[in-house]
Amino acid sequence: MEQNERPEPQAAINDVVVQVHAAGFVNTELEWPSTWADRAFRDRTPSILGHELAGVVTALGYGTTGLSIGQRVFGLSDWHRDGTLAEYVAMEARNLAPLPGDVDFTVGASLPISGLTAWQGLFQHGRLQAGQSVLAHGAAGAVGSVVTQLAREAGAYVIGTGRAADRQKALDFGANEFVDLGNDTLEDIGGVDLVFDVIGGDIQKRSAALVRAGGTLVTVVAPTDVRPADGLTVDFVVEADRAQLSEIIQRVRDGRLRPNIGKVSSLDDAVATFNSTERRAGKTVIRVRP
Repeated sequence: MEQNERPEPQAAINDVVVQVHAAGFVNTELEWPSTWADRAFRDRTPSILGHELAGVVTALGYGTTGLSIGQRVFGLSDWHRDGTLAEYVAMEARNLAPLPGDVDFTVGASLPISGLTAWQGLFQHGRLQAGQSVLAHGAAGAVGSVVTQLAREAGAYVIGTGRAADRQKALDFGANEFVDLGNDTLEDIGGVDLVFDVIGGDIQKRSAALVRAGGTLVTVVAPTDVRPADGLTVDFVVEADRAQLSEIIQRVRDGRLRPNIGKVSSLDDAVATFNSTERRAGKTVIRVRP
């Protein structure tokens, strides 16, 4: 990764150009085929990384509706196009939602992937109902902390997992109980209605065995053959959704959802931040404009 100069992007049909104020980054992006190739699998390097952003609309493409120049927005850009770790990005207007004036750009940029992943995994794919139980892996992380909060708000009983050092943070985000994956026995929790997996591997296999009849294992790690004995497995890639983004940001505004922001760096320091070997606590956000 290196910082470089690129021409300012132009808005295509149904696009907007956004002046980026803050952007999020997922460290596994470097492993995604879409980072390096377009939808026809043609090389598109050098690629601009990042897919989460909050900023201000500066231009509208032909046919674009629903947004206006000067409007504050946040959202999730297309996986196969240049991303948000830049001063400007061109993206489809439908992938953005209005960002209220009382929500900071840093907060807005921290939410699209973690918030939409949690929402879609719990409610679209997991069909979560009040009174059910959820096993939320990585409950102190960027995705897991949102999973925990949304599930609790929906009336579920949440069992969070993670390392021993994550216990208090997971409980602070609302987990009813916590399993230290390094020292506790996962199977001691008994059966659950929904597993939200962000880990994969052996933990995923052991978790599938805990899913009750009719329950669901939801995973965002990779396609998997692991199946509960009498339930479903859903592996999915998060999608942009304006209505869901609006639901998420409203929960932040009224205090029902607390962002989990870790390190905040400037664009000049972005490469050093991403190359750091330190364990990331919460969502890493790059502040593009002061």
